[in-house]
Amino acid sequence: MSDFILEMRNITKEFFGVKALDNVELKVKRGEIHCIVGENGAGKSTLMNILSGTYPYGSYSGDIVYDNEICQFRNIKDSEGKGIVIIHQELALIPGLSVAENLFLGNERQSHGIIDWDRTNEEAKKWLDMVAFKEEATRLVKDVGIGAQQLIEIAKALAKNVKLLILDEPTAALPETEARHLLNLLKELQKQGLTSIIITHKLNEVCYVGDRVTIIRDGCTVGGLSEEEKPFLEDIIVKGMVGREMLHRYPERPDHFVKPEVGFEIREWNTFHPTYAEQQIVKNASLRVHKGEIVGLYGLMGAGRTEMAMSVFGRSYGQKTSGRIFKDGKEIKLRSVAAAIQKKIAYISEDRKNYGLVLPKDIQFNVSLAGISSIADHMGVVDENQDVVVAEDYSKRLNIRSTGIDQRVESLSGGNQQKVVLAKWIFTHPDVLILDEPTRGIDVGAKYEIYCIMNQLAQEGKSVLFISSDLSEILGMSDRIYVMNEGTICAEMDGKTATQESVMQCIVEHNKKEGI
Repeated sequence: MSDFILEMRNITKEFFGVKALDNVELKVKRGEIHCIVGENGAGKSTLMNILSGTYPYGSYSGDIVYDNEICQFRNIKDSEGKGIVIIHQELALIPGLSVAENLFLGNERQSHGIIDWDRTNEEAKKWLDMVAFKEEATRLVKDVGIGAQQLIEIAKALAKNVKLLILDEPTAALPETEARHLLNLLKELQKQGLTSIIITHKLNEVCYVGDRVTIIRDGCTVGGLSEEEKPFLEDIIVKGMVGREMLHRYPERPDHFVKPEVGFEIREWNTFHPTYAEQQIVKNASLRVHKGEIVGLYGLMGAGRTEMAMSVFGRSYGQKTSGRIFKDGKEIKLRSVAAAIQKKIAYISEDRKNYGLVLPKDIQFNVSLAGISSIADHMGVVDENQDVVVAEDYSKRLNIRSTGIDQRVESLSGGNQQKVVLAKWIFTHPDVLILDEPTRGIDVGAKYEIYCIMNQLAQEGKSVLFISSDLSEILGMSDRIYVMNEGTICAEMDGKTATQESVMQCIVEHNKKEGI
């Protein structure tokens, strides 16, 4: 029997005449954790969609050899029948159903044609215990966190007798502690014989959990790392991904960008949960951002960072919101998103697909969406020629890689989608930008480009509030840092002297103080 459970040979896939994959090769050993890395748009997810049957046999060329057998998967059921299960970055769970119902959806436990709920819940508990899921199986999925939902997806795969588990960016939305728990779970399942393929942009995770690495660039396999090369070096992986050495992960932040004038300030901000009115989410939070300054806002998941940002941006989150907002030293009222845009404030959401973009529409439509009034006459009729000029200009300025401004946004890579969101808001000519997880789910090369755009905005004198759950990028990009925990701003630090240890220590001390 071959040491390789999977071989993908000469896989080629085209979309509308453009090659997404060009003779890609992949070999995965039995029982290993195999990492696939590459820039956004390199073809990683496309390759896994072919393996899982999402792109059926006949829509690509090349061979899939699984368990010493050439396979021709025509749909996901075919691949799952062989023990191959894929967990996509956008989780395939139904929020309004229970954990147990989701676990056996399409694979229901029945007795005489009727669902046996006792058996369903009993078996669900067995699989959930295997992944250390802490909640009840009867709980609705919408009431559990993202980290717990990832565990449900893995339990769901185990219930299908998975032999090869594919995870596409499994930790993209998770804080570091939950991400590490998930990776440790995969290591435990590996001891039980499970083979895993992980697509990830987090190179520290590749080094921590990966047995071997395959690097894909521009739709081609350009190399990899074997067991003999462990411990893996991030710099070598980066060079393979982007085709060049990246000596610095973050662009330099000159001191002269920061002006003495305060461009944006929040004082004693409070907001409550939109459904549970007694649950206070943000508690007396105050912060300021000078003109030309990038201020980092860091906190663990559930700290209240996004909730505060959305409630500030035109009361788009929460209820019973109170506090004061100042721009250029003058108090302003932002009771709607339209009012926030009118006051030259922009908010780039952490969820670009649901809140940042109209995915089926093209680049041109999305870029001008928030600032459309500036290219319309008094009757609201848009100047089509000006619309084209704007889209072309911002595509060039932000280096949006596409076939043209008429390309649908849903077909762009994650990094280029994020640039479209930035272009949309920069076109409104804001003075204040709130960037909420602007680099989530994008590769190291695209991240650097986003960082350079942030620097350029600061150089233009704009006030930038930068929210991230990646502490290393907060430290790498911020002039000052606010630490948020349990809805409270618990510390303010100088970006040059702050360390990961000092930031985490603030959170630990605050938890002790609050008796958490």
